Amino acid sequence: MKMLVAIDGSQFTQRMLDFVVKHPEMIGSAPDITLVTAVPAIPAHAARFLDRALLKSYYDEEAEAVLAPARTAFAQAGIDVKSLPLKGHPATVISAHASSGKYDLVLMGSHGNSVLGNVVLGSVVTGVLAHCKTPVLIVR
Repeated sequence: MKMLVAIDGSQFTQRMLDFVVKHPEMIGSAPDITLVTAVPAIPAHAARFLDRALLKSYYDEEAEAVLAPARTAFAQAGIDVKSLPLKGHPATVISAHASSGKYDLVLMGSHGNSVLGNVVLGSVVTGVLAHCKTPVLIVR
């Protein structure tokens, strides 16, 4: 199974990762897992004043801070994963990558801290559900 595991470094992501690592039967014996995180883009009107190398370094550092602990958790469980940093609005880029990468499943942890309309699920989860053609499993 080809899985896209969307992470953001939150306690909700950690709970989802703990669940997955403790239930290896959920992912099968030879999963193809890609960890993905989305770093929100710096607005274009501000980014144009910044050096490209500085911007790239910023995006890489922000993504690595989220991806490294998740890679470690999977490695300690003996599960090989790939990781991919994305730039942009999380719901949009995660949905787009799930489609273009032809994943079988998107796995996400659920938030519950957005505006009233997103009390049960977080806004990123809601956005992914609205735009993604790939099945989404939400671990709460």
